[in-house]
Amino acid sequence: MASEAEQRRIWRPPGPLDVRVILGIHRRSAHDPALRVAPDGSVWRAVHTPDGPGTLTVRAEAGEIVGRAWGPGASWLLDGLPAALGAHDDPASLPIGSPVVARLAARSAGLRIGRSGRVWEALVAAVMEQKVVGAEAYRAWRYLLRRYGEPAPGPVVMRVPPPRPVWREITEADWHRSGLEPVRMRTIRAAARVDVEDKGDVLTALRGIGPWTAAHTRIRALGDADAVPFGDYHLPKIVGQTLIGRPVDDAGMAELLEPYGGHRYRVIRMCELHGTWPDRRGSRMPVRDYRSI
Repeated sequence: MASEAEQRRIWRPPGPLDVRVILGIHRRSAHDPALRVAPDGSVWRAVHTPDGPGTLTVRAEAGEIVGRAWGPGASWLLDGLPAALGAHDDPASLPIGSPVVARLAARSAGLRIGRSGRVWEALVAAVMEQKVVGAEAYRAWRYLLRRYGEPAPGPVVMRVPPPRPVWREITEADWHRSGLEPVRMRTIRAAARVDVEDKGDVLTALRGIGPWTAAHTRIRALGDADAVPFGDYHLPKIVGQTLIGRPVDDAGMAELLEPYGGHRYRVIRMCELHGTWPDRRGSRMPVRDYRSI
């Protein structure tokens, strides 16, 4: 798509923001066709908005946030810029229950839980990441965006994730070529029959969507600072190691996070960013490839 006229917005946030950390949760590997981080620290996103495809770039400059956007979705992206960077979020209300959390909060001054406003995009990516290593999910995401996404408007070479109806048109051959196994293909196809944009609270009613997938969707699309992705292989270990010096399971993580109701995901995110990761033991999960089957 040819470069279109640039639109621009300047927003002064109420406090410090780390643009890369806030928007980084939408990045699916360093080679994500829909999100890139430029050498100057700006973040670029290609999004299929309710108004059509759009490209947004965000950069912090002298205490202000400068957003620039292109394409039919440019106005929608700029209107939602404060929310995407956590304008609705209230990190100051986090209860500080221990010296460890106090230290994490001090190091996370620029962290906000933003919301993209795009439930389908967050959902389909979360389904791809169900119970697999990241490399496997990211490979499928890259392939399908390059095959079915459209060129992003504006001055950079990126791909806009396809809208929900297009996911229903993806052939079984291309699902197979992406490396995605049939169960996740069926989950995405079934979910694509439903307009999920206003159903963020009832995602688990959809076939194949469990608490882990729903939580990751709510975090990214709705800015839910309290969503906990139970069932994650790594998170209980990271949270336990950081908060009490030893890994725990889901039940242990739930107990540790209970004092932080309303902010449980915020504590998880702070542990991910600034906590202590447990030593790796044993072999890593292999990256599976169904394309040769």
